This record gives sequence, structure tokens and C-alpha cells, in this order.
Amino acid sequence: MKTLMTTSGPMTWQAFKNTLIQNPDKFLQFQYAEGEFVHPSFHITEIKQAPIVSVDCGGQMNSWTEVIVQLWEPQAKEADHPMKVSKALSIINLVEKSLPLNPVATVKIEFGNSKFDTRQMYPGELITEGDSFTVSLTPDYTQCKALSRSQSCGTTNSGDVCCVPAAGKETAKPVLELVGAEASACAPGSGCC
Repeated sequence: MKTLMTTSGPMTWQAFKNTLIQNPDKFLQFQYAEGEFVHPSFHITEIKQAPIVSVDCGGQMNSWTEVIVQLWEPQAKEADHPMKVSKALSIINLVEKSLPLNPVATVKIEFGNSKFDTRQMYPGELITEGDSFTVSLTPDYTQCKALSRSQSCGTTNSGDVCCVPAAGKETAKPVLELVGAEASACAPGSGCC
């Protein structure tokens, strides 16, 4: 067994694709849990590119792109061996003719079956052994981006709460006023609800 790559964080699309290119004659398999593999008859049903724009609890805007490879296990198991990496690369090339994929995007694999709820996972380890190329998947995770900027979650370094506007910047909250409704309009038994 030879581990080609182990990632401690998200892998870029280009790094993932380059590793596939180096192993075209291997059989491609995905391990989604300890001892659990996507069935060899899987299909790559689509490759999505998703630009993400978010605002975190500290009010900072963040943006990144994800390339998501979706796998599907058909009901009728069609194959005894997984597809070859070269076939996966031909699907990637077909996709990239219509949709140029961002080389620095974070790559995720989307998969689920009757025993495993559908989710997006990161390629963790890329392993070759014999005629197999295995992508060992690790779960996606949530994070507080304020912490990654050396702030504490919920407060700034000065102790101010980061999840609300800074002092003096609060905007007045609108007050709703009920106009044209009779006081008895929504009384019990009035038939309004």
C-alpha cells in the first residue's frame, strides 16, 4: 500500500485531478467509513461547481468555490470492479468542456446510500494498492471563522460581542403596528384562525 497524499485540510481540485492523472489504469474506489466502500457499480452522476459567499458571526464576508463530485449507487449492481480512473478522467474532461472548473476550488465528494445519509466529504487520503486507487473520505465539518482569525467565538479581542453590531452602530428595530383590525377580530371563537 502506498499513500500518495494525506490532507489535513481541504484539497484543491487541481491537486485531486493531478493525482488521478498519475493513476489512469487503477480501479477507482471510495471509502466513506471504516471498512465501508461505495459499491463498485457506482456512477459519477454530476460534477458541480458552487461559488459560496457568506458572512460569518463577526460580520466578515467570506467567499470560496467548491467542486463537488456526486456519486450514485444504482439499485441493480452492475459491476464487480469499480470504474477505472481513466473513465473518471473522461467524465471530468467532458464536464470541463462545458464548465471550466476552478483549479483552486475545494474538492468534495457527495455520496449517500440506504445505510449512509447523503453528505459531502473531503478526500482525506489517496491510496494506491495493487490495481486499486482508493479515495478515503473524511467528514465535512463546521467551523467558526472568527476563531480562525484569532478572535474568540462570540467576542472580539476587546471583549465586544462580535455577533451584534458594534456600539453606536445599532439601527432602530421596526415596530409593527396592527392597522384596521378590530380588537375582537382574533378573540377565541371569532373564527379568524
